[in-house]
Amino acid sequence: MIKKWLAILSLLSITAPVFAALGTDEPELLEPDKAFSLSTRVVDGNTIEAQWAIADGYYLYRDKFRFTVEQGDIKLGTIDFPKGKIKKDVTFGDTEVYHKHIMLRIPLQRKTATTDKIKIRFDYQGCNEPIGVCYPPINKSIEFKLPAGTAQAVDSLKSLKSLLKSDDSSQKFLPVEKAFPVTADFKNRNTLAVIFGISEGYYLYRDKIHLTLEAEDGSKASGIEFASYALPRGKKKKDPTYGETEIYTDSFVLDLPLAISNPGLTRSTLRIDYQGCAEDGICYPPNYKTYTLKLKDAGLIEVMAAKSGIASGKAAARPASSETASTSSAKLTDEEKLAKLFAEANLAAILVSLLGFGLVLAFTACMYPMIPILSSIITGQGEHVTPLKGFGLSAVYVGGMATTFGVIGGIVGFFGQQIGVQAYFQNPWIISLFAALFVALALSMFGFYNIQVPASIQSKLNEYSNKQKGGTFIGVAAIGVLSALIVGPCGGPVLLGTLAGAASSSNPLLGFLYMFALAVGMGLPLLVVGAGGGTLLPKAGAWMATVKSVAGVVLLAVAIYFLERVLPAHVYMLMWALLFIVSAIYMGALDSLAADSSGWRRLWKGLGIAMLIYGIIVLLGGLTGARNFNDPLHGSKLISGNAPVAGIAINGTAPAYVKQATGKKSVIKGGLTFIQIKTWEDFQRELKSANRQGYTLMTDFYADWCTYCKQFDDYVFSNSTVQKALANTVLLQADVTALDEDDKLLMKNLKVTVPPAILFYKTDGIESRRQRVIGLMDAKQFLDRINNAF
Repeated sequence: MIKKWLAILSLLSITAPVFAALGTDEPELLEPDKAFSLSTRVVDGNTIEAQWAIADGYYLYRDKFRFTVEQGDIKLGTIDFPKGKIKKDVTFGDTEVYHKHIMLRIPLQRKTATTDKIKIRFDYQGCNEPIGVCYPPINKSIEFKLPAGTAQAVDSLKSLKSLLKSDDSSQKFLPVEKAFPVTADFKNRNTLAVIFGISEGYYLYRDKIHLTLEAEDGSKASGIEFASYALPRGKKKKDPTYGETEIYTDSFVLDLPLAISNPGLTRSTLRIDYQGCAEDGICYPPNYKTYTLKLKDAGLIEVMAAKSGIASGKAAARPASSETASTSSAKLTDEEKLAKLFAEANLAAILVSLLGFGLVLAFTACMYPMIPILSSIITGQGEHVTPLKGFGLSAVYVGGMATTFGVIGGIVGFFGQQIGVQAYFQNPWIISLFAALFVALALSMFGFYNIQVPASIQSKLNEYSNKQKGGTFIGVAAIGVLSALIVGPCGGPVLLGTLAGAASSSNPLLGFLYMFALAVGMGLPLLVVGAGGGTLLPKAGAWMATVKSVAGVVLLAVAIYFLERVLPAHVYMLMWALLFIVSAIYMGALDSLAADSSGWRRLWKGLGIAMLIYGIIVLLGGLTGARNFNDPLHGSKLISGNAPVAGIAINGTAPAYVKQATGKKSVIKGGLTFIQIKTWEDFQRELKSANRQGYTLMTDFYADWCTYCKQFDDYVFSNSTVQKALANTVLLQADVTALDEDDKLLMKNLKVTVPPAILFYKTDGIESRRQRVIGLMDAKQFLDRINNAF
């Protein structure tokens, strides 16, 4: 009995100040659920999100949060609490509290992936600041239905958590999603609550916040709209970029009343655009987040998963972009066509297009050795090869090659973008390995040795295949698989673009289909040859020795092409010169002709002399600064000065790219001065500095192993018209040759996959996304991009 009275007295001592306040003329206290409005949602099978919208004049104690599993065979992982504000509390002394808003992610440690329910008790406590009273501890029990998750060991989660923590602590500035955690959920049936979280030391611009409702196709949603809403007033700030403006430094909740005018509209998208900065001096690019709103029965709306990214200037509430309609019709590079294809087209269109790209690749140098290989297969069947038999052999050969491509695509699709396939193929060791393979194949074409399956294995294969109705179909398929090693690396940008599409799909079946379709396109001409039953090819004889020699030279050329990415320019040019000169000698360029020599012999010698002269020119160009065997005197000191021009003065004034680079680490490329950057912070600093001066900005992603990057330097950046068009533009160069962690983070934040990539930013700091350059283009095309971007 005594214990009971003691408990009652304790409760009265806690609640007495509350009742006393209610009896005065001071503002009325809110109910606990209104003062500290809790909303929860299931993020995924392993994460629950809890948010508290804290009313003005109230706060929650950081150390009073408790989370307990009341039902379900699941444990809670360690929760990361954001930093609060220190308050001198009359009861607890110096303690951390939260105002306005707090969002917590609760990790779940599931013993089995099939556990589908969990009940969690949330305990927390807060106070009213003006009146100076505190509420008793609040507790709520909420049951969650979980989607399929991943069963994980506790130790693995702890090590992952440790890794993530160490990664975050090494960065001075938070990622944008942590600096500004923007979320949306329903407050009641007709009101959507958008919570703008703002971490300490950061702020959001009031006039950069825009909310729009869109239909699934991106047009304005016609069946659902905002009834009315107004952003709260912010604090005045003199901003170096935007002048006097309003900002938010504390988290806030924006209520959006919704009106449904078309119940037949089942989905729409809420887009939230925003931009903010860190007080320490860096600003983030405009960002956006979208939530899918799904209309359910009885007019209820369900908020579904969110997507976010760096805004490209697209927002219905913003002024129309300055980009013109001609942008969409501008000539695209192969890489841009593929990127657009994978992003916008349906599966059928993608596969048909990849067949077309493969057909174009079928006429590149790497396919030439396939002709004598297929010819020997068909003619080896005897004189009376029917068209059906020839087509069947060709189909099996192409099928073996295409299946190999498909398997590679499936592996890339399975692992997704985790393996960084574009960067992987630029590794010097991988490039050197491919080059060595081509040299080995070339030497076999010259007759130094034969590459074949060991006799014991070959006899067993022949014995097995002879029992089959098709005769040698199994052996032909095996040759097709091996031929994929020869053809594959020559795909260049198209092959890498297709692999990138397979990686972005994160689907092994799609990855297989993409690469399989590309390989079938490459093999279509071989199917035509095979369908001729051997009639489209001369009979086996001396001609094949000549074809093999030519194929050997082509394979050596491909090896040199690969080594261009890892060798100095003068060594690379020397190798090309030797290839031309030695080939010319073998063609008889230095041999005397007999009086009765045939016309073919004289033609062969004439071509050899021409190749010899060209080889000498390439040698001289390489020794004097040139680095393009297709244009062996471009950049050579024999016909140009010793150093590039640092910039063209416009009306007697140095261009912006020269003025802004003064005193900074820079490099001259083709006559343009580029400020060299390395990190994401470098980029943001230079963008803000350029915008403050009223300049536009261009960022060039470069790597030593990027052959197209060097062609931009030599043929685009050196163009005087291009230099004049960039006179009011600050130029940045991100050298990602090393592909280290800083490079990868910068590329990830700017959504760059592989160089060359050139990005244009207007004076308001927004990228002209449609004008972004991916791959190689000439000076005229590049000039069009500049004019449309700025």
